[in-house]
Amino acid sequence: MLSSITRPKVKQFMSDFQFDLLVIGGGITGAGIALDAVTRGLSVALVEMHDFASGTSSRSTKLVHGGLRYLKQMELKIVSETGKERDIVYRNALHVTEPERMLLPFHKGGTYGKLTTSAGLFVYDKLAGVKKDERREMLTADETLEMEPLLKEQGLLGGGHYVEYRTDDARLTIEVLKKASQKGALCLNYMKVEEFLYDDHKVSGAVVRDMLTGGTLNVNASVIVNATGPWVDEMRGKDEISNDKRLKLTKGIHIVIDQSVFPLRQAVYFDSPDDRMIFAIPRGNKAYIGTTDTFFDGDRSNPIATEDDIAYLLESVHYMFPTIKVERKDVESTWAGVRPLIYEEGKDTSEISRRDEIWQAHTGLITIAGGKLTGYRKMAETVIDLVVKKLPTTSFGPCVTEFLPLSGGEFDNEEHYQSFLESKSNEALLYGLTKEEGRQLSSLYGTNVDVVFNYANAVSTEESLLPNVWKAEVLYAIHHEMALTPSDFFIRRKGDLYFNIAFVKHYKEAVTSFMAALLSYDETTKETQLKELEQHIKDAECKGGA
Repeated sequence: MLSSITRPKVKQFMSDFQFDLLVIGGGITGAGIALDAVTRGLSVALVEMHDFASGTSSRSTKLVHGGLRYLKQMELKIVSETGKERDIVYRNALHVTEPERMLLPFHKGGTYGKLTTSAGLFVYDKLAGVKKDERREMLTADETLEMEPLLKEQGLLGGGHYVEYRTDDARLTIEVLKKASQKGALCLNYMKVEEFLYDDHKVSGAVVRDMLTGGTLNVNASVIVNATGPWVDEMRGKDEISNDKRLKLTKGIHIVIDQSVFPLRQAVYFDSPDDRMIFAIPRGNKAYIGTTDTFFDGDRSNPIATEDDIAYLLESVHYMFPTIKVERKDVESTWAGVRPLIYEEGKDTSEISRRDEIWQAHTGLITIAGGKLTGYRKMAETVIDLVVKKLPTTSFGPCVTEFLPLSGGEFDNEEHYQSFLESKSNEALLYGLTKEEGRQLSSLYGTNVDVVFNYANAVSTEESLLPNVWKAEVLYAIHHEMALTPSDFFIRRKGDLYFNIAFVKHYKEAVTSFMAALLSYDETTKETQLKELEQHIKDAECKGGA
């Protein structure tokens, strides 16, 4: 179980056991590798130096999509593979992914015309193996405006309508890790690899530091995979650089605006004034817009949006939705993510391929670099195919993740999931919750929601400034998702820092106090964790230092 309470015991197991595989990196790539490996019968340890999904895997555009944009670059393999993978991700995690009809308007003189849009979406449907009821439709200008009345009318020629999938990237990562843990993988956050251990010039383990206590332990493994995203080159530097390839980091930011200001009805993929393509996506009572794409050499642990970044996206909104008078003050929150792309000489940010590559050092260290959120499962399969060849025994099974529901995702189909939501929203009343709270919890935790309901019932008699539903979620996050700080809870377990920042500001002290009691923080730690959360709030609002 992925529990903060059993952390000392897991650390002890990690130091005592010889593993088949050590995965370094707790983002979606590392999580997928751990799950693939453990379900084939490998013994697996995974360590992450920050919180799980705290890097790129909680800072994306939150779409499981096939990469229509890569058709322009003729990256046909990426389009084909990720297009097929998005349906697999959806099927295995219905509670954290949902179909999102996307509108691609085309204007006179724009990036896409009627012919190129129609042909591009047709090729996309074929390459990605899109289901019949989700294939593209071509719309007239009037039909396009009927679908999204806020669009710029001048020069509008029509639109293409096709399906992508929206997700919560951090929760997707957590559900993969929970499944890996349920299958026997040992996973720990806040554990940093300081150096590698060697046996006859081959990597045989790593010295790992607990970033919370300061202590170190040795983790021994037959094979080690470096899946550290933006830190890939730094980790290779602790071993050896096996080739002349390296990463080039780019930054993408997103802004969140309330629907009362920007009443977006329909997700739109549109031209910006400089001919880049931008997403505008409704999510609950908010709309979010992104992303930028600029080279980045700043703090990889905490990239933040600049005023120039925000101004660029606001200008893009004004350009495509001219009747919407969105101002800087209307931006409620932002997030910024770093993309680890494989460097290509002379190419602009948008031209660098999003493909993944696997590199092997002479010491045996395997590195996976590049890639996309959507392709995490297939990337993991490829990596573990390589790993098992390096192990002395060949008794491991085949990859089974294509048809393996993630934690919380044990549903037969979409109809089963919808009936589950309805049933659980009614059942929530028995636990002192409202139907709406029951539905929200069920859609967030899927088939794990009964545990959250039980926590809500257990705390229902307590007097507290924190609502019972929040206490239940904090308890679940600590005992089942290894949340150790209020920032872990609000950002990676709930996503509220981005889409419900007013609640974060309102409950920050209460949640911090509740977690402090459960995790036995001393006063210094409690104060430090609250200050860290307050800094994240200021970063999201782009209000500068603490």
